[in-house]
Amino acid sequence: MPNILVVGSMNMDIVTRVNRHPLPGETIHGLNTSFFSGGKGANQAVAAVRSGATVTMAGALGGDFFGNEISRLLLNDHINLKHVQKKCSMTGMAIITIDDSGENNIVLNEGANGKFMPEDLLDVELIQYDAILMQNEIPWETNAFILEKASVLNIKTVFNPAPALTIKDRYFPMIDLLILNEIEASEMTNIPVKDIESACKSALWLIEKGVSEVIITLGKQGAIYMDQNGSFFKSFAYNVTTVDTTAAGDTFIGAFVSACFNNDVADSLKYAAAAAALTVTKEGSQNSIPYLKQVDALIKETQDSLINV
Repeated sequence: MPNILVVGSMNMDIVTRVNRHPLPGETIHGLNTSFFSGGKGANQAVAAVRSGATVTMAGALGGDFFGNEISRLLLNDHINLKHVQKKCSMTGMAIITIDDSGENNIVLNEGANGKFMPEDLLDVELIQYDAILMQNEIPWETNAFILEKASVLNIKTVFNPAPALTIKDRYFPMIDLLILNEIEASEMTNIPVKDIESACKSALWLIEKGVSEVIITLGKQGAIYMDQNGSFFKSFAYNVTTVDTTAAGDTFIGAFVSACFNNDVADSLKYAAAAAALTVTKEGSQNSIPYLKQVDALIKETQDSLINV
C-alpha cells in the first residue's frame, strides 16, 4: 500500500439544508443544520486511507473544540497526525448550504489553516513518502516549499489547485500529477472548459507548461487523463441519486492517488469515479466517503448489470 503525506486543510463544516440557495440580500429559512469534519486536505486524506493507503496528515488546527473533534475523527480513521500543529487561532470553518438538488455553496474561513507555514514542515522527512498530496486551502508559500523540496528528492507530487490560483511557470514542472475540476481548469488556463473537447485543450496547455500528468473532472461528463507521453484516457460518471456533492471531488482525488500505485490509469479512474459517486449519495463530508469494499462492490455491480443487458 502507498505511503502518502497529505499537506493541507482541516475544517469543521457547518452545513445547512435549504430548498434553494438565497438570492443576494435575501433571507430564507433553513431546513436543518449539521456539523461535519471537513477541509480539502482532511477529506482527501480520509479518502486515501479508506482506499487502502497509509496516510500522514500535515496541517494546522486551533486549540478549540472543533480542532479536538477533528483530531479525534481523523485518528479514528488511523491517520497519523504527528505533523499536525496546534495554532493560537480558531480552527478552519466552512459554512455550507445545500439545496434540494444536492448542489452546494461554500464560504470558507481559513482559521488555523492560514497559519500553516513552511517552517512547520522543516522536521518532516519527506523522503519516506511515496507521494505528497496538496491543495490550495493553506498558504501558497507552504505548497511551493513542498514542491521545491519534493522535486529535489524525486518524490511524486499531486496538486489539487482548489481554490484555483495563478502560479509562476517554474512550478508547473514540479507537479507530477495535477487534478482539478472544470472551473479550476478554466481559471488556470483561461480556456473555458465545458466539455471533453475543451477539457483536452486545457489539459494540453498544462502539459505544455511542464506538468507530467493532468486529470480534469467534469461532473456528470466524467473525467479525462492526459500525460507527457501522449497517453489519454476518459472515464464515465456513475449514475446515482445525488444528495450532497460536498467532498465528491476530494474523494475522487484521494481514491485515485491511493489506487494508482497498484493499478493502471484506466482502472484507477474507474475506481475514483465510483468512490466519488458513492460520496454524493450521502450528506456530509468525511462521513460520506466510502471504503474500499464499498467502491469495489459498486464497480462489480455496474459491470454485472452491463453483462446482463
